[in-house]
Amino acid sequence: MMKRHFAVAWLVLAVLLAVGAPLAGFQGLTIQKDITVGPGEFQDNIFTIGGNAVVDGKVRKSAVAIGGTITVSGEVGDSVVGIGARVVIKSTAVVRRDVVSLGGTLEKEPGCTIEGDTVYVKGSEIAGRIFGGGGTYGVFALSFAPLILFLKLILAICWLVLAVVAAAAFPKPIAFAAGELRKSFWLTFAIGFLAHVAFIGLVIFAALLCIILIGIPVLFALVMAGLAIKVFGRVIVFAFFGESLLRAFGSKSFSTMGAVLTGLLLVTLVSFLPVLGLLFGLFINFVGWGIVIRTKFGTMENIFERKPVGTPTPSAPAA
Repeated sequence: MMKRHFAVAWLVLAVLLAVGAPLAGFQGLTIQKDITVGPGEFQDNIFTIGGNAVVDGKVRKSAVAIGGTITVSGEVGDSVVGIGARVVIKSTAVVRRDVVSLGGTLEKEPGCTIEGDTVYVKGSEIAGRIFGGGGTYGVFALSFAPLILFLKLILAICWLVLAVVAAAAFPKPIAFAAGELRKSFWLTFAIGFLAHVAFIGLVIFAALLCIILIGIPVLFALVMAGLAIKVFGRVIVFAFFGESLLRAFGSKSFSTMGAVLTGLLLVTLVSFLPVLGLLFGLFINFVGWGIVIRTKFGTMENIFERKPVGTPTPSAPAA
């Protein structure tokens, strides 16, 4: 039981690191298909999807690969993470924190230095830990998988329709808000989390007021507002991830619609992962709420940023 929970915890950590943190616009992030940090060279973070990452020099923070290979013979100041990737740690490598390999392969040569933990979970072991145990583990057991996949497919189609409509009607506000999200990803996440807590409190209060009827319209207004924030925020997150992914593969010119649909595809694929998809959906809900609140639905700059007296207010981007 403890081993199962430990593996799932590492999977959650790795997905948040591999999908959330590298795409959060950290300063000095290198995000390409193939990356080489040569001897004597320095990078802050590197992230690749389906490519080859070679670290002969120094990466000050994390090195992450989804698919492909990541070979380290130099120094990594934080962690090395491989998701479905071949991870090779050479004898001269120095990793200041952890080495995590999930669903891929891990090769460590004698003499390498890993100051943290080494976590290696094969693909078959991941499936066994998540799905094992028959009906004991409720909705995440294999017997429930077809129904869950069907419901997620229906939900994905609904999000496709909503995303296309929103991107067609409000391309500039969505692009603007996605750009603001890139500047302060984790602050936005914190704002969204606090907003969720406050919103739940308001909904509970309005539900109690339904006893005296006045709470019914208040509760209805809260629900509608929450749906609007959720939909618009999720589309902004689609645009954010889509733009990051397109730039990672060398695209320099793309439309808001293209970024939204690319991000929708990425988020949908992650959402089909059992357990992790649920946690990732909750994570991006917080981010979506935070960016909608920060930018007032993409109509203005960060409302939490102090400006000097006399600074003109920028006009709202046209839809």
